[in-house]
Amino acid sequence: MSDIAFLRNFPFFEHLNDLELAAIAPLFVTKTFAKGVQLFWEQDEGDELYMIKAGAVQIYRHEEDREIILAIFHEGDYFGEMALIDSTKLRSASAKVLEKSKLYVLKREQFFALLKENPGIAIHILGITLERLRKANELITDLTITNARTRISRLLLRLSDKYGTTIGLKLTHQQIADMTGTVRETVTKVLLEMQNEGYIRIVSKKISILDKEQLQVIGAIQQDGRLNDEGTIAQEG
Repeated sequence: MSDIAFLRNFPFFEHLNDLELAAIAPLFVTKTFAKGVQLFWEQDEGDELYMIKAGAVQIYRHEEDREIILAIFHEGDYFGEMALIDSTKLRSASAKVLEKSKLYVLKREQFFALLKENPGIAIHILGITLERLRKANELITDLTITNARTRISRLLLRLSDKYGTTIGLKLTHQQIADMTGTVRETVTKVLLEMQNEGYIRIVSKKISILDKEQLQVIGAIQQDGRLNDEGTIAQEG
């Protein structure tokens, strides 16, 4: 895939034509990172936006002596945009390379040069940032739910919205535990139950959603945030 085709895949560049994309492509530096490399830590100063050409990167925070995975990004994803927008803001999470990855890196200085020529990009980035904040609030809500079955159902639904009925990620049970604030043993138990009930199928660590409606029932929350022991909406009266 050419640089132009790659950049067009990102929502804040999709309105640019080929000539404009060709002009901004040299602003990016291509870097390759080995598995396990720490890109940055929470509370680091940051001035770079990362776009993933190949590989996978985990975004996470430390809470009470454990990792909470906020996201796992793959080809076509990006992260670090807040460091470009606000120079006073420290990194809100840490980033670690999960497998050998090729990243396009844009420095803040080049970013503002880009905005001078294409101010419309700022509007696109603002919209994307607001959507990410909304999803972050959903994640915070999920982590306050005491029922692990509900938290796992809601995670599977979010992942299927992004990756499709067959979730295109090979997730370990520990990673799912770190994404839902639970423990690996609980994840193993819940996924086995869901597979036996016919709601999901797991092949080679990839999860396929077989009964989305039932997962939505399990993951449902009332407007006041309450749910019953099975994660279903309690009936009034």
